[in-house]
Amino acid sequence: MKTLQFRVTGDLEAHEPPEARGLTRSGVRLLVGDGAEVSHRRFEELPDILRPGDVLVVNTSATMPAAVPVVGADLALHFSTESPGGLWLVELRAVAEKATKPYTGGVVGLRLALPGGGAATLVQPYSRGRLWVASIYPGRFGSVLEYLEVFGAPIRYGYVSRPWPLRYYQTVFGTEPGSAEMPSASRPFTDRVVTRLVSAGVQFAPVLLHTGVASPEAHERPYPERFQVADTTARVVNTARAAGGRVVAVGTTAVRALESAADEDGVVRAASGWTDLIVTPERGVLAVDGLLTGFHEPEASHVDMLVAVAGEELLAQCYQEALAERYLWHEFGDVNLLLR
Repeated sequence: MKTLQFRVTGDLEAHEPPEARGLTRSGVRLLVGDGAEVSHRRFEELPDILRPGDVLVVNTSATMPAAVPVVGADLALHFSTESPGGLWLVELRAVAEKATKPYTGGVVGLRLALPGGGAATLVQPYSRGRLWVASIYPGRFGSVLEYLEVFGAPIRYGYVSRPWPLRYYQTVFGTEPGSAEMPSASRPFTDRVVTRLVSAGVQFAPVLLHTGVASPEAHERPYPERFQVADTTARVVNTARAAGGRVVAVGTTAVRALESAADEDGVVRAASGWTDLIVTPERGVLAVDGLLTGFHEPEASHVDMLVAVAGEELLAQCYQEALAERYLWHEFGDVNLLLR
């Protein structure tokens, strides 16, 4: 999107969770773009913004402690996505001063020793030497997820200057571990906000999509991810749209899951498996009327999806306001509600 031209400077980055800045989870700022109108609110005001009959589609994927140090080297392995057949997509990163940085020294057959007797062997490159298909040996543990629960830590990039426990990377909706990085648009929700939304007549519809790594240096196009849309969710969404309600996806992961289950008429049906769908302005959206999301860098692949939902003009207006009013970027930052 050519109209988005800026650089996210350090003062626009959220360096720690809002709880460490004296806020509650729901106390972050909310920039609302509704049609041609842009307004500045707090996330806890969301029940006053949505209408009875609207549906929030939420991702129930929980965050894995997906970062593991490599034994005997200044390297870390980021577990991204479990592939069919038991292999994993992983990213090898060099340990930097505050966090990690890209590492391009991987070669086919390289065996990486991991804590607790675990190991990873690079099988083949997946994309530009950054992501690898790897075979994982989880030591004495029965699965990779069990191994990560003991030896893993949340993935952290350089703009977050210190480690935070895994609970800071979980959302109120997360029930099934599988995401390498937090579905962060859901982070501001609390039990109280959910209760107020339900009391206001807003419905919730769960989907599942395990999201892989999204390293800030690469901005790669999305790759196949595991998803599930249940029949009950399809019924809630279809009924709401037929009655004039809006379907608002909470996060780009929820958009990808729901749109993967929609036919060309926008009717959603139960679906599961692996989705390679990439939502672009040319493709458009079929089942989604709005999106709650964080703020993205102009070169990020997610921007195409935002344009598909909101249109170029409204999105550019929102980002102009966000920059002028010093909204915060990244997983611990502020959020943007886009309504068509």
